[in-house]
Amino acid sequence: MKGLRGLLLALVLVAASVVWPGSGSAVADTWRLTTAQRQAYLAHYAPVILKRGDENNGREGSDWLSNYDFDRDGDFSDNRASWRTVGQYATAGANPHWRIRPTLYTALIEYTENGVKNLVLLFHVYNAADKDFAEIHDWERVEIVLRGVTGTPGAGETVGHVTVTSHKDHVMRRGTDSAVNFMPTATGRHLLLWQADHSNFDLPDINPHGHELRFATTPWTTIAARMESTSTAETDINNDNEKNVHYAFVPENSAAAVATWRAQPITPATANALASKVDNGTAVPWQATKRVTYELQDLADVVPTHWQHANWQTHWLADKSSDVLLESPVTAENGAAEVSAGLQRFYTASRDSAASDLTDGREGVLQKAWFYGAYSGEENADEISGSDDFGGYAGLGVDSAGRSRGAASGDPASHNTYWRQHDFFVHTGAVDSADHRETGTWLPGEWYTPANGGFDGRWVQLFDDRL
Repeated sequence: MKGLRGLLLALVLVAASVVWPGSGSAVADTWRLTTAQRQAYLAHYAPVILKRGDENNGREGSDWLSNYDFDRDGDFSDNRASWRTVGQYATAGANPHWRIRPTLYTALIEYTENGVKNLVLLFHVYNAADKDFAEIHDWERVEIVLRGVTGTPGAGETVGHVTVTSHKDHVMRRGTDSAVNFMPTATGRHLLLWQADHSNFDLPDINPHGHELRFATTPWTTIAARMESTSTAETDINNDNEKNVHYAFVPENSAAAVATWRAQPITPATANALASKVDNGTAVPWQATKRVTYELQDLADVVPTHWQHANWQTHWLADKSSDVLLESPVTAENGAAEVSAGLQRFYTASRDSAASDLTDGREGVLQKAWFYGAYSGEENADEISGSDDFGGYAGLGVDSAGRSRGAASGDPASHNTYWRQHDFFVHTGAVDSADHRETGTWLPGEWYTPANGGFDGRWVQLFDDRL
């Protein structure tokens, strides 16, 4: 009997260590981060954005990042029209009820693979208007993949790769690439990025424009040595040379980063001093750069505004829509459901109440393939190529194992018909130039469940809205 009990115990231990097909995790190793830990990872890796401004001639403050509801009217469709008057707020104290609240909208995807915890951190930089105030709702996107997460930021994980979306190009670099630079502090490790001003082509040899993001490739040690000096504020960027820096946007959740930069929030009292007020071609010394804090909010805050059973008409048009099969509701910070489970339609065409035809043709986040990781990674920033030939939604795009998203989820009927809520493609950082193939994996099966050590933060609100 003792031998039989020993044999049974051994079998149980072996079974507990099996990696179940489609789960990507060992049952014995499944664990999940807490809400506080998820917030901590997003804050720890939140980028520092070095930005060029174009703010002379009444455009003061126009290159500030902002919150979707900066004008406090609960209506996203008038953001471009309201933002045209931001110079009056910055210099003359107009609209004192505004709360600019520069914001990066975030999500965290947590999955377990062969007993190892990995994270995908998504950061979306929001600008209320773009291209010399001609267009509305400009999104720029950053993706950071962490591998070997322990539960404490900075305690052993590695940066697998970083992807920066520049217009419609998704420029991908491994974490060990020289283009990927971080500002290390006691409270974070912040990716250094550079962002262009809001203007369209208006410098003789300009390439980066319209808020596009690039990797800031000048090492942090060099910037740190100059940041209080009279040296010209500029940084090298990937695939280009030095670019002017007029702003540093710093995550408010990282106390050490805020202290190092001496960054301040934008309020009616500080607005005038925190506007750059210079042309994009004007060089300023590092000590004169404007240092501004930004906050983290949730992509899941924006998702319900698109929903067919909500007040979507205020913000969006019906010209474009995205159908998503939700296995669980979209939830608020307190866990309350804001969008019901089931097959749901989200209207995604940007509504611009100040445009003659009510739109500039832009789209909300749920229309974007990158929301599902379904983008074609590139090594270089092209000149507005707009190329993205992966074909994930249609079922054409396959991963390293040759699987489409339908094969990974077990629902091939979803191809070219609807997204599944938890469809997501994780790249490895290697670029595959073949059509309809990327190096990485469609996360398989029920990867997102607690039993498999997963969490899909695109649909869950983590950060207090601070209304």
